Amino acid sequence: MDIIYVKETSIPVDEMGARLEAAAKQHQFGVLNETDLRGKMQSKGVEFAPACKVYDVCNPHRAKVVLESKLEISTVLPCRISVYEEDGKTKVATLLPTQVLGMFGAEGLDSVAHSVETDLLAIIDEAVGAA
Repeated sequence: MDIIYVKETSIPVDEMGARLEAAAKQHQFGVLNETDLRGKMQSKGVEFAPACKVYDVCNPHRAKVVLESKLEISTVLPCRISVYEEDGKTKVATLLPTQVLGMFGAEGLDSVAHSVETDLLAIIDEAVGAA
């Protein structure tokens, strides 16, 4: 069973951030942080060629439900959407919440996991499709 959702696009990595932020807002998610992995590694003297940015996204109301169920799930929150260059394409990827939350054995989170997953996939699809 797949644990990751990936879409390919020709949209440049740097342009995808604004698209993700707009799509996230439409689904009541906020972009909490953007990490430029290439920039971070280069600032530490490590050469890393491909562009790769990771966006932390969150719907705080749903996060509260998940965290109140099992606080150790905080190790995989907030949700992340990665945008990176690979094989001449831009790829946009996220872990599937239904699969990730299932690893924790938390009871009663199926509906929130499905809801978050539906929104994350829609955010990616809308951002990629907005070209």
